[in-house]
Amino acid sequence: MQKPLILVTNDDGITAPGLRALVRFMKEIGEVVVVAPDSPQSGMGHAITIDNALYSKKVTIDDENGAMEEYNCSGTPADCVKMALQEILYRKPDICVSGINHGSNSSINVIYSGTMSAAIEAGIEGIPAIGFSLCDYSWNANFEPAKEAIQKIVLEALANKMPLGVVLNVNIPKAYEAKGIKICRQAKANWKEKFEKRTSPMGKDYYWLSGEFELLDKGEDTDEWALSKGYISVVPTQFDLTAHHAIQHLNNWTLNDE
Repeated sequence: MQKPLILVTNDDGITAPGLRALVRFMKEIGEVVVVAPDSPQSGMGHAITIDNALYSKKVTIDDENGAMEEYNCSGTPADCVKMALQEILYRKPDICVSGINHGSNSSINVIYSGTMSAAIEAGIEGIPAIGFSLCDYSWNANFEPAKEAIQKIVLEALANKMPLGVVLNVNIPKAYEAKGIKICRQAKANWKEKFEKRTSPMGKDYYWLSGEFELLDKGEDTDEWALSKGYISVVPTQFDLTAHHAIQHLNNWTLNDE
């Protein structure tokens, strides 16, 4: 049987340890092609490049993973998936996996995430897609304890297909110890943000964004709850942003004079 073709991408850049770990894990499942940013693109959301040229070239980052195709891209994570599907891959991939991100993409973080934007871009094209994140921002984070769970999730997605219009947002607790996997909803939360005003040596004002994560959800079926209890959280995420429950309410407005 033909091995599944797996597109691997991320937002931390093609040399990031999280991506290198994900490549190793995926090579035990199928044929891997990597298309990833040539520099960090964290927090880019679903941005695409429209006013600059895009560059991509075949590269070899290390020999540890053996012979496979790897390409860097000068654009965003979404650009990487577009480039892979239009210019690089010889056939449609069986699945796209993005990550492993250095840091959480749970709860409200998903809307800012470059990791998830790559997965969503693949999902828009009808490709099963999963974004993986480890809740550890360290460049030297240990991804190995989650290997078995990550492979299990990917194999299940390949075997059972994905619901139409859905991608998976998977977050792994820091120092994961194989406690298990929970299917969750996205917790309601926000960032209580502020801009710290500073002055450069040249006397020019500039601002540095900082903030504190504010969890507003006490539910025991959320990604934040699962992570706090040591479980891997899996949130089915849709890219249809329509608030279907609000349509009837808006229909009651007198928007049309008839």
